[in-house]
Amino acid sequence: MPANVLSDVPEKHGPAVKSGLCVVCKDAHNLCGKERCPLMIKFYSRTKTMPLIDMKALAGSSPPAVFVGRYGDPKVDIGPLVPGEFGDTSIMDRPEEWVGRSIDDIVDFRFRLVRGKYTIDATDFEKSGKIVTDIQELALTEKPVDVEAGFTERPHGRIVLDDEVQPFGPSARMERMRKSNGRWEHNLEKSYYDTDMKAKDAVLNAYYNGTYISEIQKAFSVGTMGISKNRRFVPTRWSITAVDDMIGKDYLKRTRFYPTIDEFRVYHWEQLDNRWCILMMPTTWRFELIEAWYPGTSWNPVHWTPDGENIEIISDCEFFGGRTEYAHIGGCYYASRMAVNELLEKEHRTAGAVICREAHEGYVMPVGVWNVRENVRAALTTRPERFDTMDKALTFIEGIMDLKRDVWIRNSGVLKDWFTQRRIDDYYGHTASGLYTDPEDLQ
Repeated sequence: MPANVLSDVPEKHGPAVKSGLCVVCKDAHNLCGKERCPLMIKFYSRTKTMPLIDMKALAGSSPPAVFVGRYGDPKVDIGPLVPGEFGDTSIMDRPEEWVGRSIDDIVDFRFRLVRGKYTIDATDFEKSGKIVTDIQELALTEKPVDVEAGFTERPHGRIVLDDEVQPFGPSARMERMRKSNGRWEHNLEKSYYDTDMKAKDAVLNAYYNGTYISEIQKAFSVGTMGISKNRRFVPTRWSITAVDDMIGKDYLKRTRFYPTIDEFRVYHWEQLDNRWCILMMPTTWRFELIEAWYPGTSWNPVHWTPDGENIEIISDCEFFGGRTEYAHIGGCYYASRMAVNELLEKEHRTAGAVICREAHEGYVMPVGVWNVRENVRAALTTRPERFDTMDKALTFIEGIMDLKRDVWIRNSGVLKDWFTQRRIDDYYGHTASGLYTDPEDLQ
């Protein structure tokens, strides 16, 4: 991890800044190689919050937002995220509406949220009483709710920067909490009271009936879904990936067996100094996410070699049969796979998909999995460039991205397979998916 990246680690693990690099630099020498200093972005945003948290009590309108920690599981910290202001704060915790916003806007939204922490047993949470009920109700509520939190000390501590979860501001141990009543989101309310409905069914029912994914993730994390005896609190970062994975797998039950598209497509998009090219191929289902992290970005400190700077590249893929191991890339893989299948379901088609992502120097701090999910979704709403050969599609991608085709191919399992394996498509055209029109045919 770069020396100047802060992380969500227990305070006993020591300071968040791992070395003296930032002290030497002081935002003057660009020693970390980042285009802008993440600590200064954090500082300017936090100065707006500090006057509001210089006390042991805080009141404001929660977006609504909650957080469930992961350290010490099953003994985990839960609590509300509360800003020191009242009114419509929903934008602070609705990543579906952040596409097109600057990184400064997103940081400002999130660092104004103060986290209260209260320890519970995630598997036996009912014995913790009213505070658990209040957190659950907050996660189910549709619009901002007024919350008052009392702390054992003034909020302080690390700014959470994590590629899995949205950042948020200072935190403090919470001893009491009061909230106003609000209307629950109707799909989430239904699953809360239906204690015979499986958690997966609750997630899918809410999603297909129009509930925001971010709202489903919150409800899933605070033990409001599933068969009564199996309900538990789930760390926020795990709930995000679990929901994306459930939705993606449900789509794949159908999309894998649709007819293939009959062309090569490239969707391209740029946001937060991330460039995206999504290549869709006329073949049976296969999927890959390839990420190229340039020096100076969140997860790639500057490395100097005789040939210049290194670009860190990581990828994960699957073919028709799916994956058997958790993706190394983490939650971003499942978020992007879900987004691709949303499009395939809409068109009633299947395809091979390779997502090429270049994270450039302006992406100075991670802002969460939503960045991948929502930007891939946004990219797939644009008009694609269409081609009749792979060569033409890759030539177009080379014109958009900095990396050349040989780099993408060398780091890709799906593209390598395309160029090295003979397919039935080579003999009969792009209709191979017609061989299987029903999942039962594979059994």
